[in-house]
Amino acid sequence: MQASENTNDDFLFIDDSEEDELFDSAVTDTWKVLIVDDDPEIHSVTQLALSDLVVLGRHLEYIHAYSGQDACKLLEDHQDIVLVLLDVVMESDDAGLAVVKYIREQLKREDIRIVLRTGQPGYAPEESVIKDYDINDYKTKTELTRRKLVTTVYAAIRSYQQIDSVSKNRQGLEKIIGAAANLLELHTVHDYAHGVLAEMKKLVANSSGMFCARGQGIVEGADDLSLYILAQDGRTDAEVNQKLLALGDRSASQNITSCFQQKQHIITADSCSFYFVSGGFRAVIHLTLTQALSTIEMQHIEVFLTSIATGYENVHLFQKLRNAAYKDWLTELPNRLDFVNLLDKFCQSDDSELVSALIDINHFSDINDGLGQDVGNQLLMAVAARISHLSDQNQLARIGADVFGIIGPKKFVNPETLMNLFSRPFAAGEQNLPISACIGFCSKGSAGSRGLSVLNQINIALNLAKKSLHEPFAYYHQEMEDKTLWRLGMIRQLRTDFADNRLALWYQPQLSLATGKVIGAEALLRWQTVEGKFISPAVFIPLAEYSGLIIEIGNWVVEQACQQLSRLAASQFEGVSISVNVSIPQFKRDNFVDTIIEIIQRNQVDPSKLELEITENVLMDEPQVIIDALVRLKKQGISIALDDFGTGYSSLSYLQKLPLDRLKVDRSFVSDIAKKGGSIIADTIINLGQQMNLKVIAEGIENSEQEQQLKVLGCDEVQGFYYAKPMPVDDFFAFLEKVNRG
Repeated sequence: MQASENTNDDFLFIDDSEEDELFDSAVTDTWKVLIVDDDPEIHSVTQLALSDLVVLGRHLEYIHAYSGQDACKLLEDHQDIVLVLLDVVMESDDAGLAVVKYIREQLKREDIRIVLRTGQPGYAPEESVIKDYDINDYKTKTELTRRKLVTTVYAAIRSYQQIDSVSKNRQGLEKIIGAAANLLELHTVHDYAHGVLAEMKKLVANSSGMFCARGQGIVEGADDLSLYILAQDGRTDAEVNQKLLALGDRSASQNITSCFQQKQHIITADSCSFYFVSGGFRAVIHLTLTQALSTIEMQHIEVFLTSIATGYENVHLFQKLRNAAYKDWLTELPNRLDFVNLLDKFCQSDDSELVSALIDINHFSDINDGLGQDVGNQLLMAVAARISHLSDQNQLARIGADVFGIIGPKKFVNPETLMNLFSRPFAAGEQNLPISACIGFCSKGSAGSRGLSVLNQINIALNLAKKSLHEPFAYYHQEMEDKTLWRLGMIRQLRTDFADNRLALWYQPQLSLATGKVIGAEALLRWQTVEGKFISPAVFIPLAEYSGLIIEIGNWVVEQACQQLSRLAASQFEGVSISVNVSIPQFKRDNFVDTIIEIIQRNQVDPSKLELEITENVLMDEPQVIIDALVRLKKQGISIALDDFGTGYSSLSYLQKLPLDRLKVDRSFVSDIAKKGGSIIADTIINLGQQMNLKVIAEGIENSEQEQQLKVLGCDEVQGFYYAKPMPVDDFFAFLEKVNRG
């Protein structure tokens, strides 16, 4: 039946539908429809006309408002209203349009469908209003038959569903994009697994999950192909890093295992196991659900799995890179870089009982060279294992080839405990190797504020321990660093002043006992700072040797001495020689001999007038290297003197091999020479020199009694304050004029 446009029937909706196609008693879900009209009868007949209607699988549920104000309140309270059947004219001529504006502009609800109805066609809204406010339909009440009303409602709800679907998809994709951005910031597998579950919870509300994968290479100690729980949400933290088989939930364990083995999702009524893979890296996300997933949620999850699969591969690769950067390849302990990070945390800790230390294996290179690198590696593994078993409260790292770093409570990290670890041999392959170690310690109270500074502090203590003749360990104290800083400052100043020509040679005359004439001079290095202060050679010569600057200084000294020999020859003092001291680092240079010869030839001086002085201590280092170098120098005509003879520990057999010209009696044997019994050693050295056809010179002569006794003993030459102190070169030439020509 059709409703006539001029009917006078009071019943609004004429039944022109077939009732049996609308009814479905099995449907329980509903769409919420808001009827807004100031006429209660309209509410009744609308609800009656749409009774038992099923739209897209759901019944209609009605909410009633009798004014525009009531409608606005109900819309705010019921966020799930999908359709509004709205009278235009109610308490005011535009009350219905005010509700429309409220929905679109205040509530920002673009999804709610609106059907305007009016019993007064003259109050129809303008076309622009219908377009601007997205009004689904506009009907006069007289033209709405039941079929037209059903069609209108059906079309409006279908439109809502489509808009809602698009909106949910957009929101879901926004969440997935946001999740991908958040996960990009996570660089460890465990953090990534936790992050994935957190993002999954945003996509699937009221769910709890587990992230499972093989633990090999991820979970410490996992050396099989078992599945492990890498992260969890809604369960106990104790399950993390545990095998899946240990999980009390048998059903979940079976589903996850099946999902992993079958390489496909497993969906049940109350759980889902999702499989994903990328680049050979596989995992399963298991969700426990309170309600079944919707089609849209499944679509979102599929997209999300594609995204996180690539991220899962990347985070594995990143962790490999991180391991390469922060883990020792042999022991899989933290390396030096990571130990610095651990020391940063050590600095920030409030635990005053913590101690950090460096353990340096003694003579490890000998084991590597003698037994091979494989045995050396096995030894390092054995040392690492023994230290690791000391306590699980300690943090161990390998920071050098044979150096381990450790941080832990002082009841474990102390000299007695750590040294005791080396009291028994270490098994390395078929070898049982007894080894020792030196250890440097730094307590929390002495530590600096940064990890790198603490590492430097422990190094200072370790170096002190390695030099100690008493204890193979040392604790860092501030004075150590102060001394190191002082040494570095002095070396820096020495380099600067040497470059600025603030070093000079002073000359102490050497005289013949028989004639009293000057036969030579010992060139002595002097350093005067910018401030005019003289630094003792006993201070700066060791610093020059320590820093390697002694090589440059030594060459400069020979150059200066040769220049003065040229001046002596030009002043008709060609018979006067100059002696210079040579240090161990100079002898160790391959080009040492060639450099000396080149300097002599460049200055065109008599080689015999340049005398190189060595001490017994030089011989102790590498005797044969020294002897070979001296033999080459001697062949060039250069004179060789042995200084401080009798004070060292060299063998007399070396004395016969040395191409010597002169022996020097040390001042320690001269000081008491005039006293009864005080000349025995000096007499022995002088006699030995005479028997070897060597000239003998005594140094440190301070009075006439010493001079007389040396004459009695037959000494050839002397030098000391009794004759002259060291003096600048011009003063030395003036002294020569006075003594040799006076």
